[in-house]
Amino acid sequence: MKNKTFLINVLIALAAALLFIPGIGSVRLFDWDEINFAESAREMLVTGDWFNVRINFESFWEKPPLFIWAQALSMKVFGIGEFAARFPNAFIGIVTLLVLFSIGRRAGGTRFGLLWTMMYAISFLPFLYFKSGIIDPWFNLFIFLGIYFFALYTDPAVADLRMRHAALSALFIGLAINTKGPVAFLIFALSFVVWLAVRRFRMDFRWKDVAVYAGVLLLSGGAWFIALALSGHFDVIQDFITYQIRLFETKDAGHGGFLLYHFVILLFGVTPASFFALSCFRKKALEGEEESRLAVLFRWMMVSFWVVLILFTIVRTKIVHYSSFCYFPMSFLAAYAATRMLDGKWRFAPWQSGLLIGTTVAFGLLLTALTLFDHFKHRVIPLVHDPFAVSCMEASSQWKGFEPFVGIILIGVTIWFCVAFARNRKWQYFIALAAANLFFSMTAILCAVPEIEKYSQASAVDFYIERQGEDCYVQPAYFKSYAQYFYTDRKPENACEDFEWLCRGEIDKPVYFVVKDVPWDVEHLAEDAPEAKLLYRRSGFQFFKREVPVAYFK
Repeated sequence: MKNKTFLINVLIALAAALLFIPGIGSVRLFDWDEINFAESAREMLVTGDWFNVRINFESFWEKPPLFIWAQALSMKVFGIGEFAARFPNAFIGIVTLLVLFSIGRRAGGTRFGLLWTMMYAISFLPFLYFKSGIIDPWFNLFIFLGIYFFALYTDPAVADLRMRHAALSALFIGLAINTKGPVAFLIFALSFVVWLAVRRFRMDFRWKDVAVYAGVLLLSGGAWFIALALSGHFDVIQDFITYQIRLFETKDAGHGGFLLYHFVILLFGVTPASFFALSCFRKKALEGEEESRLAVLFRWMMVSFWVVLILFTIVRTKIVHYSSFCYFPMSFLAAYAATRMLDGKWRFAPWQSGLLIGTTVAFGLLLTALTLFDHFKHRVIPLVHDPFAVSCMEASSQWKGFEPFVGIILIGVTIWFCVAFARNRKWQYFIALAAANLFFSMTAILCAVPEIEKYSQASAVDFYIERQGEDCYVQPAYFKSYAQYFYTDRKPENACEDFEWLCRGEIDKPVYFVVKDVPWDVEHLAEDAPEAKLLYRRSGFQFFKREVPVAYFK
């Protein structure tokens, strides 16, 4: 049995590596989050200061350093670039699948562990995140482990290990705090309170366990903040707390959205797991499993799912990855439902089949439409009133030609699965569904994303790369970006962002301005920087240069 489990773990690790590592260096990093974190890691290497997180060589107080340390270490090994920036998430993707199989196998057996692992890996957004350079895959895994070990703490079947489980729970919540901030503890604490309320506040605990939890949490979660305080950086702590509060109160950085934003994102973005998970939102979902270890985990997953979903529905800032922790409980619920379906206790209802097929058709048609966009964009442009979007559409894409067939394959396999699984519930059908979803996701990421980038940021990033090694200032005008830092390989001596001085001051080196190809922004720059001359315009942007005044050399 041990040999079989070891072999399965090896196969999961190899499969995850083949899924998550290829292609992570083939697409440029996207503004804002990917470049933001990668740039902070790059500046750690440039300055040699791994303690202070910086952007443009100034203190960056929005995030703690743990994930950025991982990226900096990756850059130290692989060199500064997209591959190194995204490798930590590919690595944590491998770890995540191994963790899910291990926990799932212990809770519900090998089949359940494999189903949970598969449901997480094949769903679109979880798959995409492991090939990105954003912070959330680390953050979510640590929160999940913190909740999981506390669930074990509450499980009477392992009461003799309560102190160990309390310490491990605190450790992982502390690591989550050092990854993205105190919202990690907020998610855990709210889940705990709701779990207590469901149990009518019945819980046996020991004060020594509380002391252990508090001590470990203080050390693992507060170490960086304590170090900041001891070194006199109280302003960084204050700015960090202010920023966290602002995310709850305002639509930060323009990221607003409608009330049910995260409901829609999770339902259609975590396909196909989301449609299986819907079976669990019923009465007596635990019938026959009420006292099992699987039931303990089920309750905690259900509680944490609703806590996160409701919390970030209330929060006014709407960003896709805010609800990404829900991928863990959703994939658990999907695996639980799939297990019951395979055992003949539940069925995949026709309305669920309809939702899954409809979503798959939409995804397949979207991929096909993207490949054909250059052929019909002349019909779309007159309908678009945003001059920046129209200018971006001047770019052209180069597709391989096979991409539409991938969407057709996904649609065909999904329809076949829904029909065949309704008649005969076989494990093999899930393997076919998984293969089709993974093939589609890999194609979308390796083929579609590079082409999409051409219509968004490619011309600006190309311009920044051309400035590498040049002693100059590069400044986006009237829009926020981090790309000019990372892709110009900016050095501290070129970090000036005094816009008025760059426009009219006695500059000591050339200044390049990047402006969105919008008439009013271009006119505004002509007023602010009359000496700046247009170099060229290209798909979404105009590029200007202000030379050093002759008087500077006299």
